[in-house]
Amino acid sequence: MAQHEFHLTAEWNGGRNAEGTIRAGNLDTKISIPKEMGGPGVGTNPDEMLIGAAATCYLITLAAMLERKQIPVDKLTLETTGVVSENRGRLKFESITHYPHVVLGTEVTEQQVEEAKGFTEKAEQSCMISNALRGNVELAVEARVEKA
Repeated sequence: MAQHEFHLTAEWNGGRNAEGTIRAGNLDTKISIPKEMGGPGVGTNPDEMLIGAAATCYLITLAAMLERKQIPVDKLTLETTGVVSENRGRLKFESITHYPHVVLGTEVTEQQVEEAKGFTEKAEQSCMISNALRGNVELAVEARVEKA
């Protein structure tokens, strides 16, 4: 069994409303609590990073599935929304919803369109990050798949 290690280093300068930095591979950015949660809103934050991890994993998984089945894609875009609730001062990451928009090549068959629609759901179920979150965060996909 192959294992892959990923490493992150972090620095934090102060208390709750301070800011810090993180570095992991190609990721090198400032961090803080978001303005929406009463923080300074400098750099990114854990909420953005969580939906970023879920979205990039989903998008790469979907692209790989389409490529493996040789379904021509003209354009693949994604919007992702994460919802965090606050109850009595406790925060909970409630849900992540992916909104992929898949524009297939004009030469695709109706069977390939249907297959691509299926992959929009299967990619969420196959994504390593989604699988790590499943059971703790509600996960959903609302896809648009169409011919160019």
